[in-house]
Amino acid sequence: MTFSLASRKDEIERLKNEQLDLLVIGGGITGAGVALQAAAAKMKTGLIDMQDFGAGTSSRSTRLVHGGIRYLKTFDVQVVSDTVKERAIIQHIAPHMTRPDPMMLPIYDEPDTTFTMFSVKVAMDLYDHLAGIEGDSPLKKYANYTIDKKEALRREPQLNSQNLLGAGIYLDYQNNDSRLVLENVKKAHELGCLAVSHLKSVKILHDKAKRVNGARVHDNLTGEEFDIHANVVINTSGPWSDIVRQEDKASYRKPRLRPTKGVHLVVDQTRLKVPQPTYFGSGTADGRMIFTIPREGKTYFGTTDTDFTGNLADPKVEKGDVDYLLNIINKKYPSAHLKIADIEASWAGVRPLIEVDVEKNQSAAADATTGASVSDSTSAPSAVSRGSSLTQAEDGLITLAGGKLTDYRIMADGAIAKIRAVLKDRFNRDFTLQDSATIKVTGGDFNSDNAEEELAKIADYGIAAGLTKDDATEIAHLFGSEAVKIYDHAKEIEPEDGLSLGETAALDYSMAEEMTLTPVDYLLRRTYHILFKNDTLDRVKVGVINHMAKFYGWERDKKDEYVHDLNQEISESRLEYLKK
Repeated sequence: MTFSLASRKDEIERLKNEQLDLLVIGGGITGAGVALQAAAAKMKTGLIDMQDFGAGTSSRSTRLVHGGIRYLKTFDVQVVSDTVKERAIIQHIAPHMTRPDPMMLPIYDEPDTTFTMFSVKVAMDLYDHLAGIEGDSPLKKYANYTIDKKEALRREPQLNSQNLLGAGIYLDYQNNDSRLVLENVKKAHELGCLAVSHLKSVKILHDKAKRVNGARVHDNLTGEEFDIHANVVINTSGPWSDIVRQEDKASYRKPRLRPTKGVHLVVDQTRLKVPQPTYFGSGTADGRMIFTIPREGKTYFGTTDTDFTGNLADPKVEKGDVDYLLNIINKKYPSAHLKIADIEASWAGVRPLIEVDVEKNQSAAADATTGASVSDSTSAPSAVSRGSSLTQAEDGLITLAGGKLTDYRIMADGAIAKIRAVLKDRFNRDFTLQDSATIKVTGGDFNSDNAEEELAKIADYGIAAGLTKDDATEIAHLFGSEAVKIYDHAKEIEPEDGLSLGETAALDYSMAEEMTLTPVDYLLRRTYHILFKNDTLDRVKVGVINHMAKFYGWERDKKDEYVHDLNQEISESRLEYLKK
């Protein structure tokens, strides 16, 4: 079954006319995980998002599947325990986009340091133990170890040597966050889920007994409004969770979230060369940890952690964010001398953190206009737990919020067990749940134990189909086993002006099979052109716009609108508004 604009129209008709077992509001990683498990259990499931799937927090992360070693210092052992085990599971079910990539953690003798050489070894040992990296584990080769100052500087010569004691090396994983969302959605759709983007919930519906039985939605593409009816409704809208809860006027009391903003900046590796992912204390006594990650010939670094009260749909990188990160990076890598002019791309995301003292927070308020939740908590943002929360209101609305990208599947496990119980108890509908650790997402249908070798074989097929090695390899890593469809398609088409054969074929596939509706969808979330391919972006964007205009038959006004939206997205990513 295709997953496209055409299928969207058909599925909207079904959403209007069919009674669902489950309606999932919010198509980020949390909602995608719930929808996949529900569809796998053969529940009649609907998944909606007011934007593109994963356009919010789930495409604005640090792009790692990691356990959060620093949370051990704040005794969030359960959070770490859950997430470190999940890393290997996600690598198994999504092997084309999740791969082991050991992290280096330099240790400095400085005030308020997060770790010492002693404490980092203790933390890494516990980290490995929680992850099961011991005994006969296939991950034993990634067991942690420490290195001295000399070896740390040999590996990363640009590191500041002053007060450097050494470093710890431990396992974490690289990840493609937006595609992880999308591949979960595609798999859910393949299993029967009615998945529709750009469909916004505007009101929670109730039956005569005042129990939740669906949602009124607004189609952001057509302007139409209609009702969707479902036995169970779950709110998985991330930072918008309080806003959706406000739509449920029968049970809403007050906000539960404390949104914080995280910012990342991208520079070319000629300006900052980091051979392997690196993680260190900010050195500013604020308790933050900073990542520097090599990717696609670039280096990106972050993240900030500040309370956020702005527009959830469009969090901006501000000058203070840039100054904060550049100050830290230039201290840790003093020969880099990075300036704002060096920044090629950036992104900002909002974390949907759960306010732990919310029940005591009598002055909390929510601004429905901007979508901001406000808390009176005085604790530092970095001290707020990354745990998740699964609650059910008196009228039946379930809300799943908080957590980390890495533990999305565990969060979905808990939610789907609750949903199954409600469907059985209230509607006499019983379902057999599937082990989600065994459900490979779309594109993951190959041996995850030898992922790199398998992906190389897939790429070889693309080269034989006439693609360049670079294009074939990139397509294999983006689309996994689905890349074969793209390679076969490439044999039958001519490249679009401004695009290579591989780029053209990949774009065609993405429009037909990935609900790619706009140039921003494709260049920012289906691929990483806006973030990590600044050198070729201006060429590629023209070919993408022209090819999509032909595919969808856009009139001049519509094409101009999408050109404007794309150029604005690129300008914001490049921070042109701060570089003036």
